[in-house]
Amino acid sequence: MASTTLPAAPARKAEARFTVPRWVWALPPVALLALAFLYPLALVVRQSVRPDSGGTSLGPYADVFASEAFREALGTTVWLALGATAGCLVLGFALALVIAFVPFPGGKAVAKFVDVFLSFPSFLITLALLFVYGTKGMANGVWTEATGAAEGPFQFLTTPWGVLLAEITYFTPFVMRPLLAAFSQIDTAQIEVASSLGARPARVVRRVILPEALPALAAGGSLVLVMCLNEFGIVLFTGAKDVTTLPTLVYGKAMLEADYPAACVVAVVNIVISIGLYGLYRVVSRRAGA
Repeated sequence: MASTTLPAAPARKAEARFTVPRWVWALPPVALLALAFLYPLALVVRQSVRPDSGGTSLGPYADVFASEAFREALGTTVWLALGATAGCLVLGFALALVIAFVPFPGGKAVAKFVDVFLSFPSFLITLALLFVYGTKGMANGVWTEATGAAEGPFQFLTTPWGVLLAEITYFTPFVMRPLLAAFSQIDTAQIEVASSLGARPARVVRRVILPEALPALAAGGSLVLVMCLNEFGIVLFTGAKDVTTLPTLVYGKAMLEADYPAACVVAVVNIVISIGLYGLYRVVSRRAGA
């Protein structure tokens, strides 16, 4: 019996000697990531320094940065993103408070609907707003029928304010979802103790609930900010012709003007801003304890 078990040890040593290193298993997904994402990104960056006249030059960057269209698009993109993020934070926090802490019939169904809402495409929400507030929408139709006027008063949807409303409507659930998850972890005994000691609801929210919600607010707000900076469908479907953001400027330069170097320059700027905001989000979330 003893002689039959002796060859087993060398066999196990041989198997251990030919074990594949762990980093080898990381090569296929890294290669796929590089082929699917990094390579196209590298092509965009390369095209941004290849003017139509040939060669390699930073001339396209100088031309784009000097253009009034780019400066206006950058300013519009930034203020729309900041305004939409602020609106989503305020509205999302208020709605999440009601859903999490105010008992009402159908509260659980509403909370589940928030998850479903996240899967909706942005153009669908914009299309719904067009049916209600568009030039030929329901609100204007009711007004013209009631007053006999030639057109209704609701003409804001094709303005920057209409784009802002559409973005707040669509992106608010992206703030609510992490907030609802954070609120579910709050010990209700703390709220009950604070209330029993005479704290008013506003004080309870400020001193008990808000500190626990800060990481979720930072996460949701950062996500909304990045998504608003890169939003294209909402601006397109509202029909706001005078609203040009960086994504729509990329579309115009590439598809309408066939100016691919300029389109790639704007795309690179948009990517740099997005990466910078993501880095800021990581710093803020780390300090907030997310």
